[in-house]
Amino acid sequence: MPPGTGDAQLSLSQLIPIAGAVIVSTPQDIALLDARRGAEMFRKVDVPVLGLVQNMSVFECPKCGHQTHIFGQDGARSVAKEMGLDILGDIPLHISIRETSDEGKPIVISSPDSPQAHAYKHVANEVIQRLPEYVDSMPER
Repeated sequence: MPPGTGDAQLSLSQLIPIAGAVIVSTPQDIALLDARRGAEMFRKVDVPVLGLVQNMSVFECPKCGHQTHIFGQDGARSVAKEMGLDILGDIPLHISIRETSDEGKPIVISSPDSPQAHAYKHVANEVIQRLPEYVDSMPER
């Protein structure tokens, strides 16, 4: 969901059944304010928050491998701890993610054994483990 006041979360929760919400944020303080607000709004409308994903958690130089925490380090982990939420994983800031996405071939398809693909697969597995068993709550048509 885009950052904002929580209106989108409220509208969404009133229109369709939601099994759970995943909050995605960069580790920087300003982004985490919106992430916290989104998680609180989902909780207010009784949508379980499955956890937080720390996006762009670290930049790894493709030439030398040096890692830099451009947006700060572990901000989402701190917020998750404060809110009693799980961290579902960290997605790095990596050129291959951007390039393969722009080409329409996500990293999990184009380079499934890469560390970047493993980061996405880890998050997906964490989400699956936290989802309640699917029950179709929509009335038959």
